[in-house]
Amino acid sequence: MKIEVWSDYVCPFCYIGKRHLEEALQQFPERDQVEVAFKSFELDSDAPVDTDMSIQEILSKKYGTSLEQAKNMTDSMTKQAATVGLDFRFDTSIPTNTFDAHRLTKYAKTKGKETELTELLLQAHFTLSKHIGDKETLVGLAEQAGLDAEESLAVLKGQEFTRDVRTDEEEARQIGVQGVPFFVINRKYAISGAQPSDVVLSSIQKVWEEENQTASLQPLGTDGMACDENGCDVPPSKS
Repeated sequence: MKIEVWSDYVCPFCYIGKRHLEEALQQFPERDQVEVAFKSFELDSDAPVDTDMSIQEILSKKYGTSLEQAKNMTDSMTKQAATVGLDFRFDTSIPTNTFDAHRLTKYAKTKGKETELTELLLQAHFTLSKHIGDKETLVGLAEQAGLDAEESLAVLKGQEFTRDVRTDEEEARQIGVQGVPFFVINRKYAISGAQPSDVVLSSIQKVWEEENQTASLQPLGTDGMACDENGCDVPPSKS
């Protein structure tokens, strides 16, 4: 079984959803036969690498809410994260563009380090308040994942793996991904949002037992679920 996960490194529900998936797989007897692959998705491809705005200010502007309401949103996400053992620190997190982080993960995949780097990037952004759009920071994380620093820096300074990232994003558009996290199981069924681990486990078991059973699952090719408290949405089109 193969589970593909579209996610972004600045999406809080992607980190929570990753933990839910891990919890579900721990309870799945055939987990040694499951391959998890991470796919690139940018919530805002136009986001600057450097900004003087806080995450609350960005959320306030994006959703047309007050700063107090935006802080309530991040407080709520922090509480949800705590239920799966994650320590989110929105007050000190650094908003940034994630394109280079996605490219670096594609490089890590060629070295068998995709899983390690994915976890380190999420932890760096949400818990350690590191600037994951900064090349020096990314190289440091790559080293922690067991990757060569010079090779990693060369990737970041060039354009390698750009096509790989864009291919993932185009594929997401083709199958109707509206928000992340988005899990695709065996290329036939999908789960949208950071659903609880028991829901994820039930879905995996159903697919394992009978792939054409669609209860509680979303067939590929639809418009996808509208993102709510379980997932992150895509910014409105600027066209």
